[in-house]
Amino acid sequence: MSKIMVIDDDVKLSNLIKDFLEPHKYHVVCFNSPVIAIDKIKTTKPDLIILDIMMPDMDGFQVLKKIREFLQTPVIMLTARGEVSDRIVGLELGADDYLPKPFEPRELLARIQSVFRRTQSPGQLVETLLFDNLSINKLKQEVLLNGEAIVLSTTEYEALLLFAENPGRELDRDFLVENLRGIRWQSYDRSIDVLVSRLRLKLGDTPSKTNYIKTVHGVGYMFIGEPQNKK
Repeated sequence: MSKIMVIDDDVKLSNLIKDFLEPHKYHVVCFNSPVIAIDKIKTTKPDLIILDIMMPDMDGFQVLKKIREFLQTPVIMLTARGEVSDRIVGLELGADDYLPKPFEPRELLARIQSVFRRTQSPGQLVETLLFDNLSINKLKQEVLLNGEAIVLSTTEYEALLLFAENPGRELDRDFLVENLRGIRWQSYDRSIDVLVSRLRLKLGDTPSKTNYIKTVHGVGYMFIGEPQNKK
């Protein structure tokens, strides 16, 4: 049974989420204090975190930043504002999905299931992709750069896999929007660009030297890593 942690100062909403999800065979633990939640995450070890943005003492962005210092568990953020700027900040910090308030419980369930499919689906786990000094092990969902493991959020890994499975192909923003599940991407805002920028940084790409993800001006991006072989 997958364990979900809800971090939201709204006690009523937290209990509603718990009551809705548990009949769907999820074990749900709720924390209304973000400070206590951060302390408990290390021992609770949730499989997914539902995190509210607007909370007293410590907002969701601060909480996510602290979580990402030691854990890459998928995080779905709840926001009452739904502004593009919020989504961009969350992406920069490693959020995996967003859900604006108010929301239908069934939509939250669908997004949770989508995140788990991305992280646990055996259909993806079929091979290792090798590109020069980069390897992507689908079985372990492990990415090595120059033999060293690099830490990616669920969304970053999904984006890298999408690029790596389409080497040498120009991918426009509409294609990325359609094929990256989870976040409600919009091709006309900067969310995709922020995601790619963060991924490039982790892959060691710089403005003066691009090894893997190249900007195609007026179009989108292209993965230029040279395929070695597939296992």
